[in-house]
Amino acid sequence: MIRVEALTRTYDGLTAVDRVSFEIGTGEIVGLLGHNGAGKTTIMKMLTGYLEPTGGSIEIDGLDITTEREAVQQRIGYLPENDPLYYEMTVIDYLDYAATLHGVPDAERTGRIREAIIQTELSSKATNTIGTLSRGFCQRVGVAQAILHNPRVLILDEPTNGLDPTQVQHMRDLIRAVAEHATVILSTHILQEVQAICSRVIIIHDGQKVLDSALDELLAGKRLQVTVDAGPERALELLNAINGIVSVEPMAQRGPGYRYALDLADKDDPAETAHIVASRIATEGWKLYALQPERRDLEQIFSEISAIERTQTT
Repeated sequence: MIRVEALTRTYDGLTAVDRVSFEIGTGEIVGLLGHNGAGKTTIMKMLTGYLEPTGGSIEIDGLDITTEREAVQQRIGYLPENDPLYYEMTVIDYLDYAATLHGVPDAERTGRIREAIIQTELSSKATNTIGTLSRGFCQRVGVAQAILHNPRVLILDEPTNGLDPTQVQHMRDLIRAVAEHATVILSTHILQEVQAICSRVIIIHDGQKVLDSALDELLAGKRLQVTVDAGPERALELLNAINGIVSVEPMAQRGPGYRYALDLADKDDPAETAHIVASRIATEGWKLYALQPERRDLEQIFSEISAIERTQTT
């Protein structure tokens, strides 16, 4: 669906995006993450055809954006971070105008507008002037215009800005529904949103792609956590001797027993290693209180990436 090769953008000698490559398939919901100034918005603007790359190529739905820009843009729904709404228009008039810009046929326009209003729960505000709406409702209007024409690709920059918890949950459901027949790229500073709805994450740092991974694999990590009734004087020697365990780190106690983090070899299967650990503990006659893979979160991963970058620049 989306193929990006060596995408580059420079501004007067400053490289904002540096040879970024990735592919995204139909139905994927991909989180595009990075610190402020990392290059995320520049990438999204190039994907939507609003900014020309300095180098590299973009292919969407089999079309090269350089030679078939208009055809590509017809396949894209885009919600920029600062949605350019016309605040003097009513919601329904604005969506009618947006439908015209998207090239929605006259015979389909009323139905498409009605469907977008229902999907974004704007029925009670359809005749209101946009300038009278709250930040959350304005955000929903922006999403409504992005999905009016049933796009093949939906690109959302901070889609949950200004939404309350109930609206955030509805937005998640809407994005999942759109992904049943489209590809979704989501950029946000709210890492919980990425963990809640994305299947994959791409992290950009200083204009370069530093990580591209399925979210489940990324968050699983390569450590096991085990809690037993044996203290470090007994447990460390036995656990370190188990094949596949690289190191053992005692952890702060929570409840009964002693907790340890087990670092695994890169090629080892955590499930298989967990089975071996449980068997050894049973053989020793220790009480096993807990044994599970360590779950990381995106905040930890961001911290790890930042620490690596700091080390490389010092």
